[in-house]
Amino acid sequence: MDDMHQPVPQPRAGLLARTLAEWKTLAQLGAPILVAQLAQMANGVIDTIMAGHASAEDLAAVGIGSSLWMPVFLFFAATLSALQPIISGHRGARKAERIMPVTWQGIYIATGSSVLMILLLLNVQPVFALFELDPQTAHISAGYLTAFVWGVPAMLLMAALRGLTDGLGHTRVIMAFSLLGTIINLPLNYIFIYGKLGLPAMGGIGCGWATAISNLVAAVILLLYLNRSHTYRPFHLISHWVPPSLREIADVLLLGAPIGFTVFVEVSMFSVIALFLAPLGPVVVAGHQIVLNVVSLLFMVPLSLGMALTLRISFLVGAESLDTARLLARSSLLLASSIALVYAPILFLHADLVAALYTRDQQVQAVAIRLLWFAAIFQIADVIQVTAIGALRGYKDTRVPLYIMLLSFWGVCLPLGYVLTFTDMLVPALGAAGFWVGLTVGLASASILLGTRLFRYQPYGRSESIPLPLPK
Repeated sequence: MDDMHQPVPQPRAGLLARTLAEWKTLAQLGAPILVAQLAQMANGVIDTIMAGHASAEDLAAVGIGSSLWMPVFLFFAATLSALQPIISGHRGARKAERIMPVTWQGIYIATGSSVLMILLLLNVQPVFALFELDPQTAHISAGYLTAFVWGVPAMLLMAALRGLTDGLGHTRVIMAFSLLGTIINLPLNYIFIYGKLGLPAMGGIGCGWATAISNLVAAVILLLYLNRSHTYRPFHLISHWVPPSLREIADVLLLGAPIGFTVFVEVSMFSVIALFLAPLGPVVVAGHQIVLNVVSLLFMVPLSLGMALTLRISFLVGAESLDTARLLARSSLLLASSIALVYAPILFLHADLVAALYTRDQQVQAVAIRLLWFAAIFQIADVIQVTAIGALRGYKDTRVPLYIMLLSFWGVCLPLGYVLTFTDMLVPALGAAGFWVGLTVGLASASILLGTRLFRYQPYGRSESIPLPLPK
């Protein structure tokens, strides 16, 4: 294990020993990422619950506002995630002098992205008019977004700085600050939503202010930590300012933009499916939302595995340990399959218990149980595709996976799901289950194509090399 928490490979060890050692490293890198992802999900759950106790209009407004900012934020944050394999690769290649310049280019990208995101979120009235939102809900949602945008620069700054911390193998740093943001958000929600400490009750608008302030506080403390920490002090984040470089910014965007579009394609597809299901009635929509929430929660484990895989493979490629990178990439598909084989029986055999955790409505439970059976099969393809795409990002291969995801989601999943849900062209109309069949088929095609791409991908560079001694 080097001083940046990335173990150097042992090429002379046996195949099983090397595989288990790499899986252990993935667990060490991925566990803090998982906690950070769950903490970020918790913010949405807290906002939803607390806004719901204010009024139905506040709950609807916060939900609409969140559905508008989340896809945009995920696009920019995913684009900035290109910093992680770049920096991890520099660390593996022992090119420490190249780490801060690329970090600063990420900060400049985050700054420009913040301006674009704020402008978009402050001009959402045409969207409200398109969906004929009632005036009260539209007013609260607009107020929520107006407050929320004050924290956008902090959110994207933390996404850029995550490239530095995760890229160096310190995944616990963002975990800690994600938890800090959640801890701050909870009491601020209580104060602003319900009007405590002499402040007026703001309802859903208060959620926006709470989220903005918690993000600002977390970002400022993160900056102070990175500037004063013994580990990061040698990098001189603030004092060693690096001017913008159009070439380096373009390099980051060329790698990151396909990642951003890939994430946006996936997120937007789920939003479109929700809109398509709306005419089937509130019972069907509620059952679908329950299953989507369960699947999203379970997805955090393979997602964290994929993110850790990106960091580890980029490090190994930078260190020119290509044989170990190839071994890890291929063996990770076996690890991912084992996760899916745990998930699938739980959802299939205990669907009734899972549905009962969310609602007492028997009709909604019946819809959710049926969809959970399809979601059990869906898990296998979903886990494999996110693992394969994480490994390919470690190789800095992002454009071909984007084309594969576009084909699988918009070329297979959505059209097939629509046909199966609303028509009798192939089989009698399946209702909401049709979209879950479409999702499963689309993700199965993605997992096969991405897995094939991963097995055939040949990065440039020498084969396995014995690492040189680390500089003191």
